[in-house]
Amino acid sequence: MSRPLHRGVSGGGRFPPNSHDIWDDDSQMKDKLEKEDVDRKSPNADQTYLSISQPFRFLLTDNSSSKHGLMENGFVSDPFSPGVLRNRHKRALLLLRLSLVVIVILALTGSFWWTISITTSSRGQVYRGYRSLQQQLVSDLVDVGKLSLGSTRLKDLEYCSPESENYVPCFNVSENLALGISTGDEYDRHCGPSSRQSCLVLPPVNYKIPLRWPWGRDLIWVANINITAQEVRSSGSLTKRMMMYDEDQISFRSASPGYDDMEDYAHQIAEMVGLRNESNFIQSGVRTILDIGCGYGNLGAHLFSYELLTMCIANYEASGSQVQLTLERGLPAMISSFTSKQLPYPSLSFDMIHCAGCGIDWDQKDGILLVEVDRVLRPGGYFVWTSQLTSSQQYLRKKENQKEWNFVHGFAKNLCWDMLSQQVDTVVWKKTSKKNCYSTRKSGSGPSLCNRGRDVESPYYRPLQGCIAGTQSRRWIPIAERTKWPARTRLNSNELAIHGLNSDDFVEDTLNWNSAVRDYWSLLSPLIFSDHPKRPGDEDPSPPFNMVRNVLDMNAHFGGFNAALLEAKKSVWVMNVIPTTGNNHLPLILDRGFVGVLHDWCEAFPTYPRTYDLVHGDGLLSLEFGEKRRCEMLDVFIEMDRILRPEGWVILRDTATLIESARTLTTLLKWDARVVEVENNSDERLLICQKAFVKRQAM
Repeated sequence: MSRPLHRGVSGGGRFPPNSHDIWDDDSQMKDKLEKEDVDRKSPNADQTYLSISQPFRFLLTDNSSSKHGLMENGFVSDPFSPGVLRNRHKRALLLLRLSLVVIVILALTGSFWWTISITTSSRGQVYRGYRSLQQQLVSDLVDVGKLSLGSTRLKDLEYCSPESENYVPCFNVSENLALGISTGDEYDRHCGPSSRQSCLVLPPVNYKIPLRWPWGRDLIWVANINITAQEVRSSGSLTKRMMMYDEDQISFRSASPGYDDMEDYAHQIAEMVGLRNESNFIQSGVRTILDIGCGYGNLGAHLFSYELLTMCIANYEASGSQVQLTLERGLPAMISSFTSKQLPYPSLSFDMIHCAGCGIDWDQKDGILLVEVDRVLRPGGYFVWTSQLTSSQQYLRKKENQKEWNFVHGFAKNLCWDMLSQQVDTVVWKKTSKKNCYSTRKSGSGPSLCNRGRDVESPYYRPLQGCIAGTQSRRWIPIAERTKWPARTRLNSNELAIHGLNSDDFVEDTLNWNSAVRDYWSLLSPLIFSDHPKRPGDEDPSPPFNMVRNVLDMNAHFGGFNAALLEAKKSVWVMNVIPTTGNNHLPLILDRGFVGVLHDWCEAFPTYPRTYDLVHGDGLLSLEFGEKRRCEMLDVFIEMDRILRPEGWVILRDTATLIESARTLTTLLKWDARVVEVENNSDERLLICQKAFVKRQAM
């Protein structure tokens, strides 16, 4: 507290006894005048001090013996002397403490009565709120425990050895052979606890970011895949003519002058079907094609410009993989094989199935592989088979070759396939559009129809069935009668009713995804600019228009994310995955003209490392880890890291609690992660991540 400005009146102190001897008359007169002046001003100063201390002075009693009177030494006592001020300061502090005590007592009393009133009036709500908080606490503690476990595990995680650069879990041929699995089944998918990967896969030493679409379709880096020049030279004649192997790159010459083999081949197939050329496939009802043993995706690369979507499937190959190279080109592909299990697609899924030198002996196992082709082929769809077996008279001179051709020709007829045409080494069959064809067959000729117990619409790696499936499905609609692409993506009310949906829900889902994709791209674009100031260049389209090509949707729902990307004119294709733990909407997705597959995310996905640019999951964490945890979240994220390309993106949308748990894991995985709030939904968050480009040091 500041002292009064007129220090002379409150100076106090004792004068020396002989002090009056040293003052002359003038000085005494001067002092008298100054004293009178000070006396006129001092009340204001004293009043200033009192105004500050007034509240405390009314509360405390002054027990001082001198009330500004004369003291024993004859001097007037000063109320502002140091001793008096110290006493008043003590009183002020004491008063302040007492005031705080009173305030605390009043606050506690008010809180007590408020608690009693809440308890008596809202006991049920308080209890329920307490139980909710308690349950949330337990959930958070569980998440913390899981994260603690994950952190402990990740401390032990190391980068995988160079031998694992192209490793795919669940497809260990040597291990399957050691277990006694043979006769072709060693190439099948066999997942178990030992197949789970616990290390992070690094790219090869000389790995380069793939070229943007569409340039990446025709030129890939040799270091990014596991293939040798000898494997390229030993490939089929058509594939060999369309590939050029250089020191550090492989180029595909399907669009170059003088190398029009694939264009001629596709044109030939269109004519055999009865069309003018391949541009008329869409109008005939063909949109999705399953290419078995695709030979590096050349057919799909050519047909993509005609809005035809070709899914390549082939066996797992440790080196020279057709699937790995096709995905590197930005074309749909996945590991799968025709051996002993059904494909992970619903019945009646594809408009055309193609096999050109695919290496499958169709006459083996009593034609059961052709029955599987019939299962996934839509009514009125086409089976195209190109093989030396169908053309070369010299080849057919061998008795076993003639026997195989005769079997396939007769078995196809018993499947109610109509052979449309045979030219050179290519044969085209058309599946019947009429169910009554099966009842008009001779008794005992060909496979029987599956009963309801065996006619499973969406099998998941079930053993191959020897009966004809799909005849009891409401989706039995000939391809010529289906809505043509691109209107097929929207499906009409009758088609939606087959899948148990109404038009209003479907339209709302479409609008929501269109809005979500706009939001995603508005978030990704500035991140790409900031993270890669030198990419894209000034002459390139606004990112990420062509920086994202291969997209994996881990929980595809109705395929709305896929549809919204196409609606936004993004040059992407989407692998729509339906988790085995969720509602199966895969038939709906395939009927919309997309591609997809069933999958259990507690197992490895059937693809090679570094094959997707963007991984998306809406509600995946709640589905897999919300209530029942069949596996650890960390294992799923390690698998995501394996299949994601360096500098690739992850977008997850889920509850705030699960997103925070996931964010912690992404930090441990060395991903750059950002959490974004979702507008109009306080309980949901977006997690946007980018995988770092960590290079392996050359030995």
